[in-house]
Amino acid sequence: MARKRKGRDISGWLVVDKPAGVTSTAVVNKVKWALQAQKAGHAGTLDPEATGVLAVALGEATKTVPYITDALKAYEFCVRLGQATNTDDIEGEVVAQSDARPTDDEIKAALGRFVGDIMQVPPKFSAVKIDGQRAYALAREGEEFEVAARPLWVEELIMAGRPDADHVVLEMTCGKGGYVRAIARDLGEVLGCHGHVAWLRRIWSGPFEAQDGLSLDEIDRLAHDPALDAYLRPLEEGLADLPMVTATPEGAARLRNGNPGMVIAREVEYGEECWASFEGRAVAVGRYKAGELHPSRVFNT
Repeated sequence: MARKRKGRDISGWLVVDKPAGVTSTAVVNKVKWALQAQKAGHAGTLDPEATGVLAVALGEATKTVPYITDALKAYEFCVRLGQATNTDDIEGEVVAQSDARPTDDEIKAALGRFVGDIMQVPPKFSAVKIDGQRAYALAREGEEFEVAARPLWVEELIMAGRPDADHVVLEMTCGKGGYVRAIARDLGEVLGCHGHVAWLRRIWSGPFEAQDGLSLDEIDRLAHDPALDAYLRPLEEGLADLPMVTATPEGAARLRNGNPGMVIAREVEYGEECWASFEGRAVAVGRYKAGELHPSRVFNT
């Protein structure tokens, strides 16, 4: 007999405006505790010192996490010019310095190299795996290793401000798997002055915006209070980047059992991934084929 999960069977998204100094995992645990939820996860890790939107999925919404992880995200960050650190951010040890300081025009001209389809080498202090081990674990042990470059789509990278000669504020919109710290490091190298991230804020992630997020203090204040439920957003928001089809009553019943079901589709191509709605609720995600959705994920709402 399967063990029954402890907690409330609730589904949806809670948007958190993560403060600096806490891990993404700690935020998820806080939300899960405050809502007394059975299951929770997040869509895209933020470094402990980074702030901004951290979308926490609860219950059935965890099945939509990959679609938020794959969605475009926007960051605002400050690059400290003139210094390189071993972690590529302000938390690390300074390993190189330069007195050179680029002009605003030189910075703007260099940013174009980081737009479009680029190859990016993640920081050595990152969670990428090297022969089965996390890179940051090897780096902390002083091991010598190389991190392979990986593709990244950068939709936009602009200069948003220049507080002083040592700092430049940038805004970037990019796809899955981007490391802002690597952008700061590589920009510093291109400019011949070194660079690292002084601070970082994720402005939005897919359909979720930091300005709509709850603070951890607010979550603490509303913990175990039904009023916190009012901030939950429907799991369907996690599917915003997928086209929608409408299931027939018979189709919805079949989809809920994991079988292909009839749907009504408009402007959906054969074989395209989409999600089926019935009476306003998500039923399944799958591939559209000849009037039916072939499910890959089914929602038990």
